[in-house]
Amino acid sequence: MPSLASAADHIQDLAAYVSASPSSFHAVHEAGRRLEAAGFVRLDELQPWEGGPGQYFIIRDGALIAWVVPEGAGPATGFNILGAHTDSPTFKLKPKPTTGAHGWLQAGVEVYGGPLLNSWLDRELQLAGRLVMLDGTEHLTATGPMLRFPQLAIHLDRAVNDGLTLDKQRHMNPVWGLGNPADADLLAVLASHVSGASVDPARIGGYDVVMADTQTPSVFGGNSEFFASGRLDNLSSTHAGLAALIAHASAPRTGSPIAVLAAFDHEEIGSNSRSGACGPILEDVLVRISDGLGATVSQRRQALAASFCVSADAGHAVHPNYAERHDPANHPVLNGGPLLKINANQRYATDASGAALWARLCADAGVPYQEFVSNNAIPCGSTIGPLTATRLGIRTVDVGVPLLSMHSARELCGVEDPWRLAAVTGLFFRTAA
Repeated sequence: MPSLASAADHIQDLAAYVSASPSSFHAVHEAGRRLEAAGFVRLDELQPWEGGPGQYFIIRDGALIAWVVPEGAGPATGFNILGAHTDSPTFKLKPKPTTGAHGWLQAGVEVYGGPLLNSWLDRELQLAGRLVMLDGTEHLTATGPMLRFPQLAIHLDRAVNDGLTLDKQRHMNPVWGLGNPADADLLAVLASHVSGASVDPARIGGYDVVMADTQTPSVFGGNSEFFASGRLDNLSSTHAGLAALIAHASAPRTGSPIAVLAAFDHEEIGSNSRSGACGPILEDVLVRISDGLGATVSQRRQALAASFCVSADAGHAVHPNYAERHDPANHPVLNGGPLLKINANQRYATDASGAALWARLCADAGVPYQEFVSNNAIPCGSTIGPLTATRLGIRTVDVGVPLLSMHSARELCGVEDPWRLAAVTGLFFRTAA
């Protein structure tokens, strides 16, 4: 099978990427660092861009678009796009975040997306994200292990094992220290964890800070076949696209499509932002690439018509204890290969032509794949796939790595599947769809 690395090497690199990416801002910063090390050039959206062959990227808030323009690309050359997202379900720091009572220091947080609340209990957590100063400069911060949602002891709730109910406002207030909230400043703590700069907390004008689990990702299982980590939804896809694009850039094929990694933010809350899939970021970049190649309006439309998007987002493996929640005939398993995600109501964008492309790519890459469709009585979620198809008219297929414990603070996948997704993505980047 064509590969970027062994499955074992890939999973260890994924672990390193997830560990370096406790927030969407860290995820794109780490991706940008890796891209620059591979020779990609970061472009400024405020400046003109030169056209022509090369490898480039931009970062907009918590989103990243990276691309490789091959030799021979023209104004109507199509784009092969791997779409993913950088955010994960979590908790986001509120205004006036320093709270507490009864001698405890606590943090005011708001639920972000749809986390499995109980999975966040009794874990060592950190705060991470960006601080924006009054002068507009930005700094990344990550505290390391600092907070915890402590669970109530069974002695004080004898019926807890009959059904745990968590109130998002009353019960999901993490502790981070002891003392009087009037004498503490959580923003000062965040400022003290900015690396390489001295930050005055009084000069912080705004912040986008979330919580993240600090437990190290781990390979385990009877035959070391499982991988447990936070934020696999959806850093598993972002990392696969990143690894595939860097490998592709080392030997781009003349005349191949323009390969693009589009890692959006805010998918978990609907993608309605300037850095989300409902926003203009991808179209902005594609238009500027085509303009740099001398495209007319008509030729830009030709390029989009020739394009294809593989929307990669984590999906569901069959749960052995809840098999009745799955479609009776389609039971994807870990290490059975990436998923082809299908929904009659276009919650996933896959259609027959997308399914045929995915089948062909997997066959050519020597990678097995599995089909996922929901139980009719349990509506599925959605992805950036239908949004991209609707905004730009680009043919789109939805795929992803199968998981258990999706939206948990610590999710579970197979060791083989992220590597296989990267291998198929690498083939996709150089194949005319």
